Amino acid sequence: MERQAVNFSTSGQPRGLVFSIWLAAFCAAIPLALSLTISPAHALSEIKREDLPSPATPSADDDMAPPGSAVPMPDLLGTTPPATSQPGNAPEESQPEGPANDGGTASPNSDPEAPPPEVVYDLAKLPEPVRRMHDLIVEACRSGDIEKLRPLIGKGDSMTQLSLGDIEGDPITFLKGLAGDSEGQEILAIMEEVLSAGYVHVDAGTPQELYVWPYFFALPLDKLDAKQRVELFKIVTAGDYNDMKQFGAYIFYRVGITPAGQWMFFVAGD
Repeated sequence: MERQAVNFSTSGQPRGLVFSIWLAAFCAAIPLALSLTISPAHALSEIKREDLPSPATPSADDDMAPPGSAVPMPDLLGTTPPATSQPGNAPEESQPEGPANDGGTASPNSDPEAPPPEVVYDLAKLPEPVRRMHDLIVEACRSGDIEKLRPLIGKGDSMTQLSLGDIEGDPITFLKGLAGDSEGQEILAIMEEVLSAGYVHVDAGTPQELYVWPYFFALPLDKLDAKQRVELFKIVTAGDYNDMKQFGAYIFYRVGITPAGQWMFFVAGD
């Protein structure tokens, strides 16, 4: 018996049934496809997050490691650790030396508690050798020729001290170098003015006994009266006076002569 073929034409009912079945199957497949595509991505993100290693934390054993367990750094090349000094090997401290005895050149060797020495203007009260040397120096200064000081200065161990330090070369050349002019006449004028002031007799009865001009050398500058300050300003300026008051002593040029008539020094400074 022959079967009659079914005609699935678009206008017939069978074709409409097939389309309906296909549409239903397609709609049912969409949620499944979505679940298959979303589910693996979600699972992958979870795996990545869970598989990440947690930050390493130091163990309790590491914290309890003894301080000496760390490897020490090596010493620098060529260096040696400082030696520890033993108490018995400490060097003895040297005792400071007392002030050097300069023979009264820088300051008079007088008792600070004693009254200041008498200021004297009368040259007749000087011992004859002292007065003679004083007059010879003044005469040489007034001549304007600095070479006339050469025989008075002398030479060798008995030479007049012209500086608180050592000098090199010729003493007259040194004196010319102190002056503002080439012939040394400025230093002659200063020397004469110093010897025209009053003088003091210091360190009497000692090997350092001297007659010193000007007398400001042995007096506290802040104790000078008005008349004495006028005499001082013949030799120094008011600015020099203020500077010396801060220093505490007269430190401009001064002349010292021994009782035997030896010209000991003509110096300035401290």
